[in-house]
Amino acid sequence: MRVRRTLVAGARGLGLAAVSLVGSVLLFSLTAVSLALLPIGLGWLTTPFAVQLTRRFADRRRAWAHDWAGIRVPAAYRPLPERQHGLPGLVQRTQHLLRDPATWRELLWLLVDMTAGFLTALLPGLLIAYGIEGFVIAVLVWNGVIDDYVYGFLFAPDPVQVALMPVLGTVILAASVFNTKLLPLHFRLAAVFLTPPKTELTARVARLTETRHDAVDASAAELRRIERDLHDGAQARLVAMGMDLGTIEALIEHNPAKAKELVAHARTSSAEALSELRDLVRGIHPPVLAERGLDDAVRALALRMPLPVEVTGRLPGRPEAPVESAAYFSVSELLTNTAKHADAARAWVDLDYTDGRLRVTVGDDGRGGAVLPPAGGADVPGQAGTHSGLRGLERRLGTFDGILAVSSPAGGPTLVTLEIPCALCSPKTSSS
Repeated sequence: MRVRRTLVAGARGLGLAAVSLVGSVLLFSLTAVSLALLPIGLGWLTTPFAVQLTRRFADRRRAWAHDWAGIRVPAAYRPLPERQHGLPGLVQRTQHLLRDPATWRELLWLLVDMTAGFLTALLPGLLIAYGIEGFVIAVLVWNGVIDDYVYGFLFAPDPVQVALMPVLGTVILAASVFNTKLLPLHFRLAAVFLTPPKTELTARVARLTETRHDAVDASAAELRRIERDLHDGAQARLVAMGMDLGTIEALIEHNPAKAKELVAHARTSSAEALSELRDLVRGIHPPVLAERGLDDAVRALALRMPLPVEVTGRLPGRPEAPVESAAYFSVSELLTNTAKHADAARAWVDLDYTDGRLRVTVGDDGRGGAVLPPAGGADVPGQAGTHSGLRGLERRLGTFDGILAVSSPAGGPTLVTLEIPCALCSPKTSSS
């Protein structure tokens, strides 16, 4: 078992060495050239592509560090701005990436990875190869294939030293059992440059703490709403129905006609109570969302809207239930606000999943003017004169480390983009 782990560590080290040298040199060169081309304009097109490739390269190294060495290397990228088409969007995206400290940390890491990182990755495989070399060289010398070679501190022309080459090779191979300790050196070196400073991690923890408190408050408010709806709706009807049944029991022998009338009234009350309970359950978690998933639930929601809503995109799988629910109710609130306040003729919803992020875009051709209130402040009316609940949506998404971006110039159109990092489960199976 130890031999197997040693060989696996050596093989992984050789693969890492090749990836470190080739990948880091190419990406560093591409990024450096892109930055150099910024003054003439071409770099604004190529820099986002180069930085994105570097981030994927670094994320793959983080995954290997965790899987192969049990070392966690956190990432703290600033949320990307809303995607826009055309040159202004590219310029905004490039400026955002260049202001992100993570971009420059990873650029410096590429320099280290192609040098010291290459050597630390090569060492485990090199020990095995160099140990085997001692046996191979001794055989070649004894068979007269080569007559002049230096292996470590041993020289080929001397028969005694040639005989000692396999012994030295054995010692080196014995030392290679420490490969499982040597390979983590490569990842610890990467962690030094890829791990964000404590200030960034502290800010990230503070944001997650704030969104957790928001989630607790939202859950408490939702429980109070459910209790209120039950008390004022279904519970009141059930109590009234119980009183009717008591009256029916007293009248059934003396006044059958009146008892029959109360039975009909009790039947109507039970149907209304059942309808209210169904509406309450649907408000907590719609059955179509549980059974068919987010994309089909959004399509069903679009059919109930008073204006035409086009839904595009299909998800390759299903997010976790809390993420799915948050996305669904966010879309529901946005479409409801559009129908009430935007004076729109049509709306659209686009669903997408790329780079480990669920992205939902809700748009309309209304009058625009929606405003995302400043953090920590109260909601403010937008230019269209309607009260904005976007800050509440942002807090809901923040629970999952998601972001909300709004583009709503006066006169429209309005685009609201939700992004939530998440993993997808296996593709859902449609019910018949």
